[in-house]
Parts: sequence; structure tokens; C-alpha cells
Amino acid sequence: MKLLLIEDDFELVERLTKVLRRSGYAIEHADNGIDGQFLGEDEGDLDVIILDLGLPGKSGLEVLRHWRKLGLTTPVLILTARDAWHEKVDGLKAGADDYLGKPFHTEELLARLEALVRRKFGNADNKLFHCGIKLDVDKQTVFNQAGEMFELTAIEYRLLHYLMMNPEKVISKTELSEHVYQEEQLKDTNVIEVYINRLRNYLGKSFIVTRRRQGYRLKEDKTCTH
Repeated sequence: MKLLLIEDDFELVERLTKVLRRSGYAIEHADNGIDGQFLGEDEGDLDVIILDLGLPGKSGLEVLRHWRKLGLTTPVLILTARDAWHEKVDGLKAGADDYLGKPFHTEELLARLEALVRRKFGNADNKLFHCGIKLDVDKQTVFNQAGEMFELTAIEYRLLHYLMMNPEKVISKTELSEHVYQEEQLKDTNVIEVYINRLRNYLGKSFIVTRRRQGYRLKEDKTCTH
């Protein structure tokens, strides 16, 4: 999942980045409202945004109002001072999907983010199923149709998670790379094929279908054998 973190507290950013990456998020970061607003508009395939309200350059509330006025629908979780109840109200009225007061427990942040992403894709569970394949989001493991369990690397997990969140969509290599690689990593679309083949070794060669010159998609439900 691709996440935009807009926060100017570098100590918090460093701590959150480690936790979020371990949880399978590919992260873009901005430390001020002006750059954050631009990234929110420019990165059109974002899955979720964490937005601090007290930002230099432009307040988080202004940024959020601007996005919603443009019609940007990406789920936004705002960070506020714990005692600033009016900020929470203003943020929700401006179009935020959830809020969290500082200081907070990272476990709660992760749970709220996962709920927002599931809601965006119309899923109610933290386990994803398709054609007899089960992906456990919390443990980042996958079970094939025979019930064999495989622990996934960070990139394998992000790749499979995004495919299973979009089971009926043909996804290009470019789009997959945007959701798989971290911002400082070289976004080499050719390497995607290597990870696709690894997942096929776990889950069967027919589970991920190649569409020539288009990208990849999961096999259609009607072709599944359960």
C-alpha cells in the first residue's frame, strides 16, 4: 500500500517510517504543508494519507480543504494535539476520515490505517481471499490452495496485497512499482517480474495472469477451482 506521510517532527517521522515499512507500506514523505499538498495531488494512486495539522508553510487543515475541494477522495487520517478537540471537529468537517491525538501508540495508528484501507477497497476483514488463496495481513503470510503457509518478504507482501485488493483490475508494472518500492529505492519495473514469479511458485503459475503490454491481474473467480 502506498502512503503519504506529512509531518514535520523528524523524530516522529523516523520512528513511524520504520514501523510503517515493516507493516508493508511504501512511503512518500513531506515535512511542510506546501510540499505535502503537491504530493497529495501529484501522487494520484495513494492508498492513504497521514496528515499533521500543525505544519509549516500551510496548515494541514488548509491542505485537506484544498484536496477535498478538488475532489481528491484518498482516505486521510489527521494527527492532532490530544487536547485540541476543536481540531478534531474541524478536521472531520473538512473531510478527514479519521483522527488520532498525539502522543499515540503505533499499534493504534496501524489498526486505524488498515481499517481505512480496507474500507477504501470494500473489505471488512484483515484476511484477504481469492481463488482459495488466503493472505493474512497482520502476519504477512499467505496460504495456498493446499493449505501450505509461506512467509513473505516485504516486497512480496506489498505486491500480493495490492493485487488481492484489486482482484478484478489489470495493473501495470509501473503502478505496481509505485505501491511496492520505498521512495528512495530505484523503481525498476523489470524487477516486478521476478517477484511475480516468486509468488507464482508459492501459489501456482495460473494465480497471477500476465496481460501482454498491460500488466498483471489475478485469475478470474469463474476460472477458480475450490
